[in-house]
Amino acid sequence: MPSPYAIAAASLLLLLLGIAELFAVWHAVRNSRWVSGGISLLFGVTLFALSALAVAVIVATRGYSALTREEVAASITTEPLPHQQFRATIILPAGRLAMYELSGDAVYVDGYIVKWHPLVNILGLHAAYELDRVAGRYSDVRDERTKPHTVYSLARPKRLTMFQLVKKLPFLTALVDAEYGAATFTAAGKPGSFTVLVSTTGFLIRSNGP
Repeated sequence: MPSPYAIAAASLLLLLLGIAELFAVWHAVRNSRWVSGGISLLFGVTLFALSALAVAVIVATRGYSALTREEVAASITTEPLPHQQFRATIILPAGRLAMYELSGDAVYVDGYIVKWHPLVNILGLHAAYELDRVAGRYSDVRDERTKPHTVYSLARPKRLTMFQLVKKLPFLTALVDAEYGAATFTAAGKPGSFTVLVSTTGFLIRSNGP
């Protein structure tokens, strides 16, 4: 995905061009050139809209990671505790550390993936993902229905995400190949070390050894 600086520069350029078009509208109206003024006004409004969209993309993709191949999304170590509980220590991108005590027999992780059409990839927009939650999962359905549930957020708080932006702006769906939630889990009944991997097909957990 293009850097936020590149998108911000494009947004600023579009804004300046939009302002220039507004000056063109003013001159056209002063000289009674109504058709020319109307065209400049339409073009200016379009430039302002594109500038605003670029800003929205910057805000929405904050916290998302570009996805061009299978890559590490997180590292997890688990330590069993009494009463069907375990402690999960999670290392997220940029070295962010999270530690939670979870109830259940397995550690469960989910998140969002937005996959653009190949033609859009040429412009530099690649599939993006963000981990959303970690939770404990019971192996037995009866335990799942009756025993305590524990779930915590892994995503940083933000007003708008890329996933929400695609939902709010229907015309973006023409550029998006798929946008979906994905999840994975693995047993946590004994001490373990795991890597959470992500690709355009979703998330998976691999054990780092015995």
